[in-house]
Parts: sequence; structure tokens; C-alpha cells
Amino acid sequence: MKILVSAGPTREYMDPVRFISNPSTGRMGYLIAEECVKNGHEVTLVSGPTHLEPPKGVKIFHVETAIQMLEAILSAFPKSHMLIMTAAVSDWKPHKKNSQKIKQKNTWKLKLIPNPDILKEVARIRKQQIVIGFALETDNMIRNAEKKMKEKKLDLIVADTPDFFTEKPSRTIFVHGDGRIEKFRRMKKEDVARKIIEFIRGLK
Repeated sequence: MKILVSAGPTREYMDPVRFISNPSTGRMGYLIAEECVKNGHEVTLVSGPTHLEPPKGVKIFHVETAIQMLEAILSAFPKSHMLIMTAAVSDWKPHKKNSQKIKQKNTWKLKLIPNPDILKEVARIRKQQIVIGFALETDNMIRNAEKKMKEKKLDLIVADTPDFFTEKPSRTIFVHGDGRIEKFRRMKKEDVARKIIEFIRGLK
């Protein structure tokens, strides 16, 4: 299969030196990409800023902003059989990027506007591809994951907690398109990657 994987955070710039981001390391997506290659799949990885070495055998595109990630994914998705969307894309961005460094102020009101929803944009052009999403939740994990799955027309969604930004095992829930739910009290990123491979094998 030709598998498209997204990974890492995005950066949304306020000026040339400041940006909004999150603690995502990108490791989940890189592990999944590596496991897919090991299992004989052709992998394209769209990665936000990380310090990780790309897995061998993976075609990689480096991006920074949500718009750049959207463009890269929409370009590669029509030629792919599957999208695995692990990237922690910023929901908002500054309404404008100042061309010069903003000088220090005592108070500052920063206006934010929404970024495009990449999975919703993917759903508009999707044909027979399989789409897997991730959802980081602090409460109501199953309900929020099921809502996201329905809104974005996913085949599988993996819900986890903020511990997933670290190397700590996280409470993880797999919600399948057929309504089946699998719960794990403590799951490492490596285990999640292997579970994704199990899901892919089950599609054959």
C-alpha cells in the first residue's frame, strides 16, 4: 500500500522570531512510518519541525505551518491508499504575521483565527482511501473521539491523553468505524504503532 503519514507540530508565526506551537515531538508518526516500511509499504511522511532522523526508506516532506501541511497532504493524498494523521496541527494562528520583530509590551492582545481543518479538507476529496485520525483529549475521551470520527469520516481514531506528548505510557482508546472500542490503560507509542499495523493487516 501507499501510506501517507503526518507527524509533529506546526508553528504559526506572530513575527520572524515568535510562534505558537505545542509539545509534540513527532515520534508517534515517525514510529508508524518506520513500522509501515518494515511491513513492505511505500510511505510518504509529511513532518512538522522535529529533531528526529527520518526512518530509512521513507519519502519525507518538511513543513512548518498548518497551511503548508495541508498543501502537502492534499497533494499526496490522491495518490495514496491510506492517510494516518498523527500530526498535532495548531487549531489557530495569528491573524497576521508581522514582518518585523514585535517590541516588548506590558500587555498585548493577540488576535487568533482558525486554521483549516486538514481532515475535513481530506474528506472532501476522499474516494476509497482509508483515513486514520488521532485525538488528544483531557476528558470524555470516547464521546469526543466518536464525534470527531463522525465529523471527519474516519475509519479509525486513536484517542489519548496529554501524557502522549511525553514518553510516558498513556491511556489510549481505539474507536473503530464499525463502533468497536478498544481500551488500554497504559500504552507506549511503540505499542500504538504496532496496533496500527495490526489494523492495516486486518484490511486485507
